[in-house]
Amino acid sequence: MIAEKMKNMVANSSAIRAMFEEGNRLAGIYGAENVYDFSLGNPNVAAPEAVKKAIIELLDEDDPVVLHGYTNSNAGYADVRETVAESLNERFGTSFEGKNIVMTVGAAGGLNVILKTLLNPGDEVIAFAPYFGEYRSYTNNYDGVIVEISPNTTDFQPKLDEFEIKITPKTKAVIVNTPNNPTGVVYSEETIKKMAAIMEAKQKEYGTDIYLIADEPYRELVYDGTEVPYLTKYYDNTIVGYSYSKSLSLPGERIGYLVIPDEVEDSETILTSAGVATRILGFVNAPTLQQKVVAKCINEKTDLSYYDRNRETLYNGLKECGFECIKPQGAFYLFVKSPVADEKEFCAAAKKYNILIVPGSSFACPGYVRIAYCVSYGTIVNALPKFKELAKEYF
Repeated sequence: MIAEKMKNMVANSSAIRAMFEEGNRLAGIYGAENVYDFSLGNPNVAAPEAVKKAIIELLDEDDPVVLHGYTNSNAGYADVRETVAESLNERFGTSFEGKNIVMTVGAAGGLNVILKTLLNPGDEVIAFAPYFGEYRSYTNNYDGVIVEISPNTTDFQPKLDEFEIKITPKTKAVIVNTPNNPTGVVYSEETIKKMAAIMEAKQKEYGTDIYLIADEPYRELVYDGTEVPYLTKYYDNTIVGYSYSKSLSLPGERIGYLVIPDEVEDSETILTSAGVATRILGFVNAPTLQQKVVAKCINEKTDLSYYDRNRETLYNGLKECGFECIKPQGAFYLFVKSPVADEKEFCAAAKKYNILIVPGSSFACPGYVRIAYCVSYGTIVNALPKFKELAKEYF
């Protein structure tokens, strides 16, 4: 018999994954070209050519123990961590050192490492709806309690008045995801400054440390000149989690990092503990070959123009059909208002046309659906006539 905690996790298993698996099933029946699967944020853009070149060069030139063995430190190779720190300093005017970086098994691995490091049972973690649903599971892994801030469906900036009310002496962390999954919204500098001021005041009021965790897998995927504030510059107790899954189209390679600045309260102990958490969670260390690859490709980026064309085509096409959605500033998702109150009913209707989309309730924001446009351009072009047929059922 499985654990009681796992029973709940299985019962509430990811709707995103379930829809993705349904897409594979339908593709087997109708052919992949006739199924329009917008369920999973799985990049369709190939990794930059420099990534392939780096892998080949490393395999030809480097010691296999270095490429495939354990690292001396659970935090990762010292030279890789130094390269990451120098890149961040150059881009954001920060002053990190290699010791401030912990290489992780993607952003998800990094979030689990830092939550394992910080949380005591019953500690609260605040998330702003809509948010990536796995935050619930990651928090629950360490017997924490997720506290949701209800969605602001006008512009999807966080509701800071509700945020201020819901911070309690038990609040240990606040997770911020910008550019946001599922909306594509970038939190403004004004929002970040106000959020930081609230957290500073609450730390003083309660005499506690409240950590701001910036989950940033989509940082490089922004459009129209949008600037994404680097959160360590606004609030001392900020920890950044990053992944190369999107910026280098390497989701299956599971490589990312945590930034734990010196300004973070008790930073040395947290850094040491994060290394231990990496080991005892079973990661041991981030994939060694991929550590070396990303260090060689530190200035490479995925083809943003590909996503931008998808964004414009799908956004304009859906608007023409009569659907309502905010235009994303970043990431590769559209968050579309359901034409009926029960968005799951709308998802079921879309499935009749072999369109697979994810209900907003998976992101704590019912009444909306998420459409991932990190697919081929042909999928979008071919899906739009089907969306028009779907729209006729409602408009």
